[in-house]
Amino acid sequence: MSIIYSTFASLINRISDEFHKSFLFTVIFSIIDFIENQWVNSYFKKLYPNENFLSFLNKNNILKNHIFNPLIVLFLFALFLLLSLNAPSTSLAITLLIGFLAFFIGSAILPRHIFNNNLENIVKFDKKDIYSLGFCLLLISIVFFFVSIATVGGIPILKPSIRYLLKPAFTMPVFLIIPGTCLIASSFLKDFQDNEITRSQVRFRFLLLLIINCAVLLLLGYRTPLLAAFLVLIIMGFYGNIVSLWEVVIGALLGVGAIIGIGYFRSLGEFTITSSTSPIYTLQSRADFTLHVLNLLDFIGGNFGITHGKLLASTIPGSDLGPRMMVGKLIAWRTEVTVTPTLIGQMVTDFGKVGVAVGMCFLGFILGVGFKLMRMTRNYFYIGIYSLILTYAILGIETGILDIQVLLYFAIAIFIYLISAIKSKKVTNF
Repeated sequence: MSIIYSTFASLINRISDEFHKSFLFTVIFSIIDFIENQWVNSYFKKLYPNENFLSFLNKNNILKNHIFNPLIVLFLFALFLLLSLNAPSTSLAITLLIGFLAFFIGSAILPRHIFNNNLENIVKFDKKDIYSLGFCLLLISIVFFFVSIATVGGIPILKPSIRYLLKPAFTMPVFLIIPGTCLIASSFLKDFQDNEITRSQVRFRFLLLLIINCAVLLLLGYRTPLLAAFLVLIIMGFYGNIVSLWEVVIGALLGVGAIIGIGYFRSLGEFTITSSTSPIYTLQSRADFTLHVLNLLDFIGGNFGITHGKLLASTIPGSDLGPRMMVGKLIAWRTEVTVTPTLIGQMVTDFGKVGVAVGMCFLGFILGVGFKLMRMTRNYFYIGIYSLILTYAILGIETGILDIQVLLYFAIAIFIYLISAIKSKKVTNF
């Protein structure tokens, strides 16, 4: 395994170094360095509120220490359900109760029994390897962004109708910008922790990464991936002491506003609502539709499920139907549409209420372990990987965790956590 890692790290480091030495990137980074210096020494930066702005927020222990606890998934899930215009069925209410309880056990109780000693023996990565991998992922995403634009002959945000012409084979690599951003931001966080750069410098670099994500994802007309990039950087910044609590709260409000705003204007452009309709109605109707889908899936899933793993297996590239298209076929016999099934939709369809109990407990356990490991070590990489999987767990509240690349992120996190647990346990037993 170490040989494979060393070979892979050597390859991505060479690619990164070659690009950094090129004339184009030398110019780009020179311009960025100039702007960063102007930013750090800017007089106007002093006008920006300091860390003590809205200091009353710091007096709230839950906000200050647990705002990004894994249990935030349950809080936001409940809030999403409350947005719906209709109530869930009795059967679905029982399923939700089972799922919420299982997630609580997995995230808050089970992680207490691991990683209590020898945290210095956890898996650690070289900062250069992390940066190089992130840089390569960012390059891939930007290349496929231009390919996607070229294939549809326009910019989707300016002409919403062509968004549906985007090909998944070209857009999926674009979404690699999110883990790429996470890894690059992690390396910047490490520089800040080692006092190689100042807080102002690392904040500028986080902001620059967010701007790049906005330029790529917003132009394609995607809300969810853009929110993912936003969340990743906010969570990392908070636990890396880069972002203040008041900025997290304001950022959350802006994020919700962006979701409502983009959805509202896109709906206007597609003539699905009128200008007299409340902007929040698009969010309410979407929550209501998703809850209706979940009601149907819960009905056909029953206690032990109906598809028995086929829905999860449909995430594999090359499947006849993608997971969300398969949901459309199950509830309406329409294979040409994609339907979001919520976080527990796949679980209840594949394995019923039993599947929800096991799946939510396992998801909560992964997040709980990541949260504990991150808080105890404050390691830049573990802050990054926890931020990534928590982000997709939050977004999965509506969309479900049904994308192959997202499942891969969770699989990598599980693998790293498992290896770290084994290493720590071996040293303890010794």
